[in-house]
This record gives sequence, C-alpha cells and structure tokens, in this order.
Amino acid sequence: MAEANTQPGSTARGPYIAVITNRRTNLAIRGLMLFSVGVFLALVLNLLQVQRNVTLFPPDVMASIFSSAWWVPPCCGTASAMIGLLYPCIDRCLGEPHKFKREWSSVMRCVAVFVGINHASAKVDFANNVQLSLTLAALSVGLWWTFDRSRSGFGLGVGIAFLATLATQLLVYHGVFQYTSPDFLYIRSWLPCIFFAGVITMGNIGRQLALYECKVIQEKPHQE
Repeated sequence: MAEANTQPGSTARGPYIAVITNRRTNLAIRGLMLFSVGVFLALVLNLLQVQRNVTLFPPDVMASIFSSAWWVPPCCGTASAMIGLLYPCIDRCLGEPHKFKREWSSVMRCVAVFVGINHASAKVDFANNVQLSLTLAALSVGLWWTFDRSRSGFGLGVGIAFLATLATQLLVYHGVFQYTSPDFLYIRSWLPCIFFAGVITMGNIGRQLALYECKVIQEKPHQE
C-alpha cells in the first residue's frame, strides 16, 4: 500500500526532477544564465565608459542601442559563462567547497559593489591615474575579501585578469578600439582591477548556481 501511495507522486514529479538533476541540462541552463548576466552587465558598464569617453569605438563598429561595439556583449557573456562554470569546477577538483557567504543576498551585494567599482572608474575624478589605480585595486581586493576569501578564487581572478588585460592590449594595438589617455601601454592602468573584480563577481554567481544544483540533487532521494 505504501508503494502504491507514493508511486503517483513519484511519476508526477519524476520528469521535472530528472530534467533539473541532469548534469548536462543543468550545465546548459547555468551557462545560459551566466551568459545573460554577462551580456547585461557589459551593456550597462560599457555605457558608463563610453559616456565618459573612457573608451572610444570607431564609428563603423557602433552597432547597438547602448553605443557599444556589437561584439562586446557576446564576448563578455561568453567569458562570464566560462568563468562562472569554471569556479565551482575548480572547487570540486581541489576538494575545497566554497562555503563563505553562500546566499543570493550576498551575491547581489557583490554585483552591486562590482558595478560601483566600474562607476568609480568612469565617474570619479582623481588627481592622477596612479591614485585611481591604487584605489580601484584596494576596492577590488576588498571585494574578494568580503565576498570570496578563497585562495582558488584569488588565483583565478589574478590569472584571468592578466589574460584579459593582455587580450585587450592586443585589441587596442590592432585598432579595434582605444582608450583615452592610456598610461599602461595601450590601456588604462586600472583595467586589470576591473577585470579582477568582474571575475570574482561572476565566480560567485556561478558558485551560487552550482550550489542550487547540489541542493536539488540532495533532495531528490527524499522526494522519491
């Protein structure tokens, strides 16, 4: 009788649970969500930079409603998806599950601080670029300390920020776009700080999405 009573419930809820707990499906859903967040942040943050004439794009590549080059949002979205999926994967490989401030309210505050750091880079006037770079570096490390504090998070943040800075240097060198008043070869010296803060932010979002997947998988035996 017990099996007969539980069978209808299992049948009704089975397809939903199977879809949510399927790793490939969940990976695709998380990737799509991270891509969407990255595209949205790229549009909003690049708008701040263009409005303040921090970045300049040639007229022939201005192709979006936010006066951004068309390729910027997809590239940022793809990078965001890769970073957000990489962070929880590295945590599993290292056997160090990230447990510091694992709730959506903390993730939203991290996003708000990241947007604030970008806003400061575009809006706040400093006496020179050195002061601005040091201030943004302190804010970026503070963001990591406040919302992450993992060695893997810091290491990935530094490594990816370095690669992103190098890629940006190459893009500017080939004339894809340019920065006003460059002081670090072809770019602004504070750009690596922005990349680092962005990596930490997307890593936190990716970890939180992965945590939700783990919770659903853990609850599945009880629901069956």
